Amino acid sequence: MISEFSHTSVMLFECIEALDIKKDGIYVDCTTGGGGHSLEIAKRLDGGRLICIDRDSDALEAARNRLSDHLDKITFIKDNFINIENILDSLGIDKIDGALADLGVSSYQFDTAERGFSYKLDAPLDMRMDVSSDLSAYDVVNTYSYEELRRVISEYGEDDFAPKIAKEIVSAREIAPIKTTTELSDIVCAAYPAKLRAVGHHPAKKTFQAIRIEVNGELDAIAPTIKAIVSRLNAGGRLAVITFHSLEDRAVKTTFNDLAQGCTCPPSFPVCVCGNKPKIKIITKKPITPSNDEINTNRRSHSAKLRVAEKAGLI
Repeated sequence: MISEFSHTSVMLFECIEALDIKKDGIYVDCTTGGGGHSLEIAKRLDGGRLICIDRDSDALEAARNRLSDHLDKITFIKDNFINIENILDSLGIDKIDGALADLGVSSYQFDTAERGFSYKLDAPLDMRMDVSSDLSAYDVVNTYSYEELRRVISEYGEDDFAPKIAKEIVSAREIAPIKTTTELSDIVCAAYPAKLRAVGHHPAKKTFQAIRIEVNGELDAIAPTIKAIVSRLNAGGRLAVITFHSLEDRAVKTTFNDLAQGCTCPPSFPVCVCGNKPKIKIITKKPITPSNDEINTNRRSHSAKLRVAEKAGLI
């Protein structure tokens, strides 16, 4: 039983406005978390339906409690949002009117030490959003080769010291397995030049982000999920996606641009022969960001970006 699932929904009303909710529509919250966004969607439904997806059992339990006044409108699903089409098929749903995906990790997951997401809290290395998943941070840190660790930390952490960090991890685990977040954090810090340890972000921030992304397959899921959702949106339906770091935002932006593109014929062709039509219209040419007031009250929102797309009608 979860007594408190603490998470402040980012850009709450910006998301609700972006979804342009129809009271009798069908909506999907791909990352339900504590249910903050879901609650505001549910409040606006009358004859409509909300599908709440999350792979974290704790999140779903908390959301059920928070949404207790609206349970007749809601279906809760424990799954990865990458399986959105299978989920909708299992519910007998062909088309939806909108979807929201709030990517990243919830405050609850960061602040609950035993989940092993935070370099600030001592805990067993875990970082699984779904605790029933096979791959954990312990596995990545202790079984990946030097080359694999360097790739993960470089690509997903964008850390210039990835080769040195990977080398230090491999050296440390030859003596004994690396079991805790504190052990890993100390190893990463030792790989940084002393003059850089006291400035900017904590040295372990990027490595922990990288390992978390690897454990949960976060970036790999973005493009296929967006494409799947767009394929199930009714004409005029909206998709809103919140990202929290440049890698996520780049993946969303690139996928949106690909789906918004029409003809792909070479410029030299006098007429279009490919027949491709835009699948979406991008509503946010530039991403929406939190207000200064929101950032002041919720520091974790400072890097958030909201991008919104609308399903194109028949052309």
